[in-house]
Amino acid sequence: MTKKAISAIDKSEVIVGYTTYIDLLEEGLKKGKEIISTGMMKEIERCKAAIEKAKLGKNTVIVSGGDPGIYGMAGLILELLAKEELIDKIDLEIIPGVPALCAASALLGAPIMHDFVSISLSDLLTPWELIKKRVTLALEGDFVIVLYNPSSKKRKKQLKEVIELIKEKKGDKIVVGIVKDATREGEKVIIADIKSLDQEMVDMRTILIIGNSKTKIYNDFMITPRGYENKYVS
Repeated sequence: MTKKAISAIDKSEVIVGYTTYIDLLEEGLKKGKEIISTGMMKEIERCKAAIEKAKLGKNTVIVSGGDPGIYGMAGLILELLAKEELIDKIDLEIIPGVPALCAASALLGAPIMHDFVSISLSDLLTPWELIKKRVTLALEGDFVIVLYNPSSKKRKKQLKEVIELIKEKKGDKIVVGIVKDATREGEKVIIADIKSLDQEMVDMRTILIIGNSKTKIYNDFMITPRGYENKYVS
């Protein structure tokens, strides 16, 4: 977490969040605070609870994993406040965090040094055909692709389809970085080619970074060249 995020949580009266993220907070930050936590697919319930506490004048924080504006709760909070016409009535601050794609990239080396796209493979809120179209277009554009939510206990076929699509469009030598539990206990970092990807180790806590046609492996680092050598070195 950033120092600003830690400070905001420390000064709060109420902490709201997904149970897993609440559990990750240090006990000292939670001491003396009212805690409101819920499980998966209770995002609207959590955000409404946070808004109600804020309406009562309580200093309330709602925590997200990574950055709240990247697959986090910032958007939903703003949508709900707009719906209730409360945006100009509640003092709101969105505090940036360190997104998983940045944490994973740093652990791998420099895989997103050039243009990249971020795509979630979760089809709970977005139709699968639309997700697949986005992956296809990103491959055709030779973007580095960051895959969030690549697989879960109940959702396996989407990742298999995407891997086959990558092989079809790019071949089986494309470099892929696999980072599980970035910066957390049990962290795993693997760099391989797409044909060697162990799909069984991939879950919701895993970030996949699919290289573009220029991405290489140098020793233990995954690097996507920006093109400096071609431009400045004769």
